[in-house]
Amino acid sequence: MGRGRAKTTLTPWHTSDKLPSQYYRGLNFLLDGSQDGAIDAFTQALEVNSETFDTHIALGNVLRRRGEVDRAIRIHQNLLARPSLPASQLHLAHLELSRDYISAGLLDRAERLLLDLVAEAGHHRRVARRHLLEIYEAQRDWLAAQAIATELLPKRSLLRSSGQEPSEVGQPIPLLLAQYCCEQGSIALEKGDLNAAREQLDQALKHDKSCTRATLMLAELDLKTNNPGRTVKTLQVLKEQAPDFIPQSAGLLREAYQQLNRRSELRAYLSECYQSRPSTPLLIALAEEIRAVEGPEAAKQYLREKLIDKPSLQGLALLMDLHNAREAGDDESLQIDIIKHLVEARSSYRCTHCGFRGQHLHWYCPGCKHWGTIRDLGSVGEIVRA
Repeated sequence: MGRGRAKTTLTPWHTSDKLPSQYYRGLNFLLDGSQDGAIDAFTQALEVNSETFDTHIALGNVLRRRGEVDRAIRIHQNLLARPSLPASQLHLAHLELSRDYISAGLLDRAERLLLDLVAEAGHHRRVARRHLLEIYEAQRDWLAAQAIATELLPKRSLLRSSGQEPSEVGQPIPLLLAQYCCEQGSIALEKGDLNAAREQLDQALKHDKSCTRATLMLAELDLKTNNPGRTVKTLQVLKEQAPDFIPQSAGLLREAYQQLNRRSELRAYLSECYQSRPSTPLLIALAEEIRAVEGPEAAKQYLREKLIDKPSLQGLALLMDLHNAREAGDDESLQIDIIKHLVEARSSYRCTHCGFRGQHLHWYCPGCKHWGTIRDLGSVGEIVRA
């Protein structure tokens, strides 16, 4: 029995029918809860060849997911040092190593590997381009991101296709292109190049006609170029395009209607939107408009009526805030302050993809790295009952 153990100490597993002792040691480590020992034992047990390649890839990926990127890099580099492996396996090792580098923040190295894959590996070319988009987004290199995303669109129709393979992970390419155009448009606006900004935003809507960000930015651009009529027309598209974002457009609409001397139309428009799709942010926008035009008493009366049917903490906070110092005693003033602090402390926005919460609207979710998935909590049905 001892003689049998001596024959299988640390010799690698080639193509023998018997599993090496290191393999069983690895199983023992797993059963004992020692993942580090298990990984080391499995790595020593398996010689790198085409038959054990998938196991080495899996081990490297486990290490990367555990945050042990340095060890994952060594395993995948070891695979690339085996020129005897088939080209398809070398390309896969290439891809996994680039993922290691991305996880480690070594974006320049990852970019070089991925560009090589795009040039050489047809089977992994599309996945490599997807990872390049990750890198260029992290580096805020929107021109490079636009170029790669355009290459991912089907050649037969750059604008009508979804730009998505059936089993592909990630957001649709036209949606990404629209966001990259918006980023370019923002840069142009900061530089004062309004024509370039408009070109980028128009292009964004050609890629993705439901791009709310482009619509809001175009409306703001119209207002800057003294075209309030077009601002109103642009923003009214939101009724069909993205009703959740109508409250975000209220400030621009107010200014546009004011310039057109048609301020009274704003309340009618907001009321119509509220009737078709009630939400707390829209209620607040309406109450603020009523206060600005008709005074605080009219706004209080409006809020009292609406909060009976649709109570909300934000609405109650605004109602109490409308009470002046003479109406509110010391105790009520304290209650008002407490409610205002509670509202301010709450997250106002949530990502519909990963659940990330924040106080501000981001077009790019810091949690899941998805574009255009963050919504106002009051607009997606999460209303805190008073």
